[in-house]
Amino acid sequence: MIESPDRDLILRARRGETEAFGELVRQTQAAVFNVCYRLLGERREAEDLTQETFIRAWERLHTFDADRPFLPWIRRVAANLCLNHLAARAPDSPELDEERDKADSTSGPLQLVEQRQQSEKIRAALITLPPRYRVAIELRHFQDLSYDEIAQTLNQPLSDVKSDLFRARKLLAEKLKEHLA
Repeated sequence: MIESPDRDLILRARRGETEAFGELVRQTQAAVFNVCYRLLGERREAEDLTQETFIRAWERLHTFDADRPFLPWIRRVAANLCLNHLAARAPDSPELDEERDKADSTSGPLQLVEQRQQSEKIRAALITLPPRYRVAIELRHFQDLSYDEIAQTLNQPLSDVKSDLFRARKLLAEKLKEHLA
């Protein structure tokens, strides 16, 4: 087995070296925030759940296999926290956070408006998907994980991941058709 590049940081963090854990946080915080934001659709909630993810990781670091990469594990912690959070809250339509849209600076004003509108439609459609499908889309299309990596991250059979992605894409296409009609 190839030694994880995170192994030294994990072992040092387990010994109480907060700087080592801080480095793990620094390396993975953007990916964790992106998972939380795309699942929750609200910046403040995503920030809160990102912080909670790292608190949970610190508390459970002793259970983590230091020979494995840290990022897939911390993504799974984030995804599970977000799914639990979504299941616990009443169904509503959260405000979409416009700060996350980054437009290409070389585009003209008309293209920027069109890009923003398209991004908002996609995000609005994504946020209406069931959490299970939302997490599958997030991990595949925004985090660029392979099907096998998604199955490992979510601790699901590969067949469930493929099925969820198929259904999520189909549902998303239907919702986008509605928004474009």
